[in-house]
Amino acid sequence: MRLFGKTLKFPAAQAEQQPRHVEETRVTVISDTHLRDEELRLAEGDLLIHCGDLLDLDRSEPSDLRKLDRWFGRQPFDMIVCTGGNHDHLLEHARARVPQPFRNARYLEDEALNYRGLRIYGAPWVPGLPAHAFHEDRPGLANAWARIPAGIDILVTHTPPHGILDRSSRGMSFGCPDLARELVRIAPRVHCFGHVHASAGQARVGKTLFINACSVESKGAGMQRPISFNLPPRS
Repeated sequence: MRLFGKTLKFPAAQAEQQPRHVEETRVTVISDTHLRDEELRLAEGDLLIHCGDLLDLDRSEPSDLRKLDRWFGRQPFDMIVCTGGNHDHLLEHARARVPQPFRNARYLEDEALNYRGLRIYGAPWVPGLPAHAFHEDRPGLANAWARIPAGIDILVTHTPPHGILDRSSRGMSFGCPDLARELVRIAPRVHCFGHVHASAGQARVGKTLFINACSVESKGAGMQRPISFNLPPRS
């Protein structure tokens, strides 16, 4: 895996500068772009994942969803999947009207898809923010996470699990304890999320690679480089 200019190892995957096996999928993960997607420069790949907060609470223009869809359509990927985040009221309202709000990306809400031998599951729910989009209370969160099947290759949520890449710049934990408990059962190979900008990065815990893919930096000035890796199908 290449992370912010460094090459990191992923089990059974090739480093970026080496030829990859045909069955491997080149994955790029972004999150929390907050209408600044045009500032990203994404290298060509197979699968682009957006973990939510595509929009911004301070702005609510219906045209923003259309612009975002056009941006998705220009990206050099075979498949684009996304879920929602707490800033995405427009997306939440659009999702209530139609199952798929985008033409150029597949929106995932409590559902899975198969792509190139990989099982991908997405869910947008967030705790502790009742005035925001995609909020769920504790019982709702517990039910949502319990529906995620075990053996997922890539889990896509907006919220982090409690205790993993979930610390704010003031050291407060904003991850979901219910999600953390269910991860023992789900055991995804990769768990991608965002939400907490100050903890952008990656960590391996057990057999799961956790990626906080927040794109806008914690103080809002610059943009983090997207995280990309090669992932083979589950053996």
